[in-house]
Amino acid sequence: MTASQVRRDGGHIAYEVQGEGPLVVLAHGMGENRASFRHLVPLLVAAGHRVASVDVRGHGESSAGWPTYAPAEVGADLLAVVRDLDAGPAVLVGSSSAAAAVVFAATDAPELVTGIVQIGAFVGQPKLNPLLRMAMWSVLHSPRLFGMFHNTLFPVHRPADDAAYRRSMVANLREPGRMAATRGVIAPAEPHWTARAPQVRQPVLVLMGSKDPDFPDPGAEARAARRLFGTAEARMIEESGHYPHADRPQRTAEELLGFLAVCAGA
Repeated sequence: MTASQVRRDGGHIAYEVQGEGPLVVLAHGMGENRASFRHLVPLLVAAGHRVASVDVRGHGESSAGWPTYAPAEVGADLLAVVRDLDAGPAVLVGSSSAAAAVVFAATDAPELVTGIVQIGAFVGQPKLNPLLRMAMWSVLHSPRLFGMFHNTLFPVHRPADDAAYRRSMVANLREPGRMAATRGVIAPAEPHWTARAPQVRQPVLVLMGSKDPDFPDPGAEARAARRLFGTAEARMIEESGHYPHADRPQRTAEELLGFLAVCAGA
C-alpha cells in the first residue's frame, strides 16, 4: 500500500492507513519500519479500527538526516499524523524506543490522545559491560550486524515471513542516514520519558513479552513502567520476545482491543 506523507520541520514522516473506525497510531522501535506491525494491523482493522502505521523519523520511507531523533520529537511526529488525518483523538502505541515517544505525545497534546500503549518499554538505560558496549556499538553502525541482533529478539516464536522482513529491513538500513537514525532514537535525551509519565492523564497499558531478552526480568521492567503512571495496567504476553505484535499478534491484539474498549468509554 502506498504511504502518505506529512511534512515536518526537517523532513517528512511516512505513514500507511488501513480500516475505518476509531484511530490507532502504531510506532515501531529502532531500526525497524512500519511493516513491524504487518501481522497486528489486520486484526485491529477487522475489529473496527482505523490504523495508521508510522515510519519513525529516519526509518522506512520517512526522510533521513533529521537534526534530532529525541523521543519528544518522535512524539510530535505522531501528533502530526493524527492532525494530518483529522481523525483524532487517537490511541498511540509505541514499541521499544517509541514507547517513550507516546508519553511525550500524550502530555504535549492530551486533546489528541485518548490512551497510550507501551510495548517493551525501557525504564532505565541498559547497563552494559565494556565488552557488550563495544558489541552494541558495532551493531548500531552495521546494517548486517543489526539484522543479526534483531534475529535474537525472537527467542520462542517468530513470524513465518520473518526472514523476508529482516532482509527488507536491512536493505533499508543500508540507505544513507538510516543507521544514524537507529542510533539517534535511543540516544540519551532530556527530559527522560519517565519524568513525564506522572503527567499522563489518559489510560495507559504496558505490554511486555515474558521472554523479552532485552531485560534480565521482563516482568519487573513492566511493573516498573506501570508504577510511573497514575493509572496504568501491565500485561505480559507469554512466550513472546521483544516484539509481541510480531511473534504473538493474536494475543497482543486481544490485549489491545480490550484496552481500546476502555479508552472508547473513558
